[in-house]
Amino acid sequence: MAGILFIISAPSGSGKSTLVNALRSQLGRLDFSVSWTTRQPRGSEQNGREYYFTTREEFERMIAAGEFLEHAEVFGNYYGTAQRSLDEATAAGHDLILDIDVQGAMQVMSKLPEAVTIFVMPPNPKVLKTRLRNRSRAEGEVNEDVLNRRLDAAKREIENYRRYRYILVNDVLERAVAQLEAVVAVERMRREGTPLDHRTKREFEIAESCRVVNSRERLRPFLESFGIDPGEDPQQPRLL
Repeated sequence: MAGILFIISAPSGSGKSTLVNALRSQLGRLDFSVSWTTRQPRGSEQNGREYYFTTREEFERMIAAGEFLEHAEVFGNYYGTAQRSLDEATAAGHDLILDIDVQGAMQVMSKLPEAVTIFVMPPNPKVLKTRLRNRSRAEGEVNEDVLNRRLDAAKREIENYRRYRYILVNDVLERAVAQLEAVVAVERMRREGTPLDHRTKREFEIAESCRVVNSRERLRPFLESFGIDPGEDPQQPRLL
């Protein structure tokens, strides 16, 4: 049986990588797609671990050859997911996690509407800016203009949260990890037709509380902190 495709998106600095690493340490049969990029490695990043680093010319050759499931240009650099990541996970019967931005997620959703989509939010702009500043400082340079551009980009990404099936707020790491684990477990149960018992019922309740359709009031203070109206937007469809 082919596995489930999980798409996880979040603004840069939301702690998404930490969540994904914690999830994979707890659950088996869960492959991770390492993205390709034309940007330079940062800090201790290694080719093939955080990203496959390549040249702009090679990336554009791969685009022309149809080798990407999705790709996008962000802040002057290309990022993309190779189609072979999905092919290999499917052949092995494993689930696959795509850690991609909103632009790339929309491309995959249009091709694979059955994918399980999860959006991760930072708790507020102040926390997000602190995380971004600490990351920049660790890389040796803090540029306030770049930080403000990333905050603006974060707000634009968060405005798309209704397009996702689930939404988590990464304010307390342990809780966010538990919610993410519950979402994956419940989607697997649905795929496999597993009946609910005392344990699985609790996971189901946690996952359901994270569905976008059930989260408007819970999300209100977080959205308002970014200047986003949590009310319904009839122009923006949900993908459920």
